[in-house]
Amino acid sequence: MRWDRQADVVVVGSGATGLPAAIVARERGCSVILVEAEKDIGGHAIISGGNVPLGGGTSVQKKYGIKDSPDLVFRDLTDWSVVGPNGFPDYRYNDREIVRAFADNSAATFEWLVARGVVFVDKAPDALGGNSVGNSVPREMHSAVMHWPMAHTGEPADPAMQKTRSSGNGLMRSLEVAAKEAGVEILLEHRMTSIQRRAPNCGPVLGIAVDHKGARLNIRARKAVIIGTGGSTGNVNFRRMFDPRLTEEYCGLAGMPWSDQDGSGELAAMAIGASLWGFYNQIGEFGSNVTKPGSIGRQYNYRHLQWMPGSPVFGRARATGLRVADWQDVILVNMLGKRFYDETGGQYIANNYNSLDPYVQGSYLNAKNLEWNPNNFLNAALAAIDDGHNGGGPIWAIFDSDAVAREEWTPAPPHADIAAGFFFSADRLADLAEKIVMKYQRVPMPPTNLEETVARYNSFVDSGVDEDFGKPKPIYKIAKPPFYAAWATPVVHDTRAGLRINAKCQVLDMSGEVIQGLYCGGESAGGFSQHGRARAACQGYIAGNAAAGAR
Repeated sequence: MRWDRQADVVVVGSGATGLPAAIVARERGCSVILVEAEKDIGGHAIISGGNVPLGGGTSVQKKYGIKDSPDLVFRDLTDWSVVGPNGFPDYRYNDREIVRAFADNSAATFEWLVARGVVFVDKAPDALGGNSVGNSVPREMHSAVMHWPMAHTGEPADPAMQKTRSSGNGLMRSLEVAAKEAGVEILLEHRMTSIQRRAPNCGPVLGIAVDHKGARLNIRARKAVIIGTGGSTGNVNFRRMFDPRLTEEYCGLAGMPWSDQDGSGELAAMAIGASLWGFYNQIGEFGSNVTKPGSIGRQYNYRHLQWMPGSPVFGRARATGLRVADWQDVILVNMLGKRFYDETGGQYIANNYNSLDPYVQGSYLNAKNLEWNPNNFLNAALAAIDDGHNGGGPIWAIFDSDAVAREEWTPAPPHADIAAGFFFSADRLADLAEKIVMKYQRVPMPPTNLEETVARYNSFVDSGVDEDFGKPKPIYKIAKPPFYAAWATPVVHDTRAGLRINAKCQVLDMSGEVIQGLYCGGESAGGFSQHGRARAACQGYIAGNAAAGAR
């Protein structure tokens, strides 16, 4: 092998796992090269809400009198008895070795972040934005947006809000500064294409191959390669191993187009013998593995992220979308122009502090005391149309000009993505159905279906009763042209299954043996159901320390 570059530790990905891992390894005396596929750092974390549920007895928990410990974190995140109102368990299938390591390093990771310049909103830990973070005590902290331009707007936040508004922007930009000050070498637009091992399925990892604008480079890792590539939900064939319904039309992955979750880390590791792990957590109907859209009329319609024209990636995002304040203002139809569920229905929920009250760890009564609520909006939206295909197809929000006025929408660019086929309008419903032609609409929408669907829904407004799906007292008719069809297809988000790792974040093969010199954390690793930055940052912290001490 001819090596073009080399370092003690090579980190792949500059998100919430990669940057902490790189900084820790560098501060422990290793030379570090960090490669990032995109034009900027941050991954999905930089455009997140900045919610960081690190507990176990942090300085902030102690400041506000919250009694927590590593043991309590561990028991919370492995409690078999915790289920949601739909019966799905958040923690039952977590890998106890991985959760134990997280619990033991959670508080240390928080203090490490603070010492590296990350500013958290000055308030007590709470439950805002929590997603499978434990029921016993509040642990959610919020990184402040700070003064850097935000990825989704291109502009800094209002100075009055820079230390009070939560955003992943402040978390990742602070870590970027810390990485550069520590001497981490960051190579942008370097996409890993393979991991090099002494032999295909044996021996230590030697380094990686990357593509940089068409040129191949081989980068040697004298000690370790750390994978922090961010998961696999953007890879259609990979995610369909877990859920065959998630075909190509689920194209609005949360976090894109800033960064993808292409499964590249997992695939490269699998090619040299690595095992996957924790499949149930990917398909369990809790949390944010699939979400209801928060806006309509654009491809990237994740509910907590709105791309604005000033964003450096707005040319790829193309539209801000139309935020839906009241789902009474639209009906949702499938490819055939038929309603499928109550439009006001929500998405999967997740356990959080005080979600169960009363709560006793490990008690069967935790489930027995819940009120059953299956909440099948997403399952109905993902249902096939009996044409032999697995995917549910596009979901369209149908509304009229009166709804536009009530919601104060502007149904035109840059708010609606007309050019790419995610938004249509017409003066007649039949014409609207015929206009819906785009690559994911695999069958034409029958005009009579849409006309009949709207007429029936309007009759429910007259009667005040939705006889088909139980929408609470339908309020508004769809009657005043022009009429509109806006993309409202569910969004894939969390990766909760990935490479098998141990407590040191070392990657294991199909025999359960360590692949020497290969580490992984965050959404590329399996065995842990928790959403977000805490899991990623803590495992980056663990991996960086372990890799630095590797021989």
